[in-house]
Amino acid sequence: MSQTGTIFDLRRFCIHDGPGIRTTVFFKGCPLDCWWCHNPEGRSDKVEPFDFGESQIGEIAECKMRDFPIGRVVTVDEVFSDVARDEPFYDQSGGGVTFSGGEPMAQIDFLAALLAACKKAGLHCAVDTCGYAPWADFERIFDMVDLFLFDLKLIDPEKHITYTGVSNEIILSNLSALIRHGCNVEVRLPLIPNITDIGENLEAVASFLASLHATCRITMLPYNKLGEDKIERFNLPRRRLRLESQATSVLEQKAAYFRERGFEVRIGG
Repeated sequence: MSQTGTIFDLRRFCIHDGPGIRTTVFFKGCPLDCWWCHNPEGRSDKVEPFDFGESQIGEIAECKMRDFPIGRVVTVDEVFSDVARDEPFYDQSGGGVTFSGGEPMAQIDFLAALLAACKKAGLHCAVDTCGYAPWADFERIFDMVDLFLFDLKLIDPEKHITYTGVSNEIILSNLSALIRHGCNVEVRLPLIPNITDIGENLEAVASFLASLHATCRITMLPYNKLGEDKIERFNLPRRRLRLESQATSVLEQKAAYFRERGFEVRIGG
């Protein structure tokens, strides 16, 4: 019987989740509870009813909630069939498949089985991760992963706990280990106004990455209001930050700080 897992979306023709044209599979469930999560519908590892809110009640609303749940249980074969359908586009663009979330490492058996199927077919595989998982889980898959998209949010351990709900000790350790083992890693910095984009944190990030003595590619991710839009759309019980995306000039200044220190930096997904 094919391994099963829970996803909440599968998107084709993505261009911000790794090189080329990609299909991105969004896993449900994440061990972090980031204040700014841009996929809040992926936070729970369970298939959830679509809550239309109190404004829509009665038989019609109940039918919609039953017919359009957030998430679905799928098999490896089902996902691979969807992913492989666009192989000509991957070949032409240098793209492939990206496993994101939520947190794909939280469903390690399902992820490992999907990676094995995709690598057998010769597909380029990327894993978008927060890094919060046992190192043994990374060891299971890093030979099958062409690119890790590794989020690095906050270096200060207390602030990391405050804003994400977990310690960053295992995250920093895993990032160090992936680079030490020669894995292809792109560090992604979500720039949250007045939280992660402040000078103190960016300086700490630069110092930490420099300590790894490796050439790290960095992608700066401007604040994305999509998460708050989804909170409203799905009527999720989560905080609203009411923040605005940074101006391009501000982002360029922050990118320049890292480029001056020898890092390859780009802005955007």
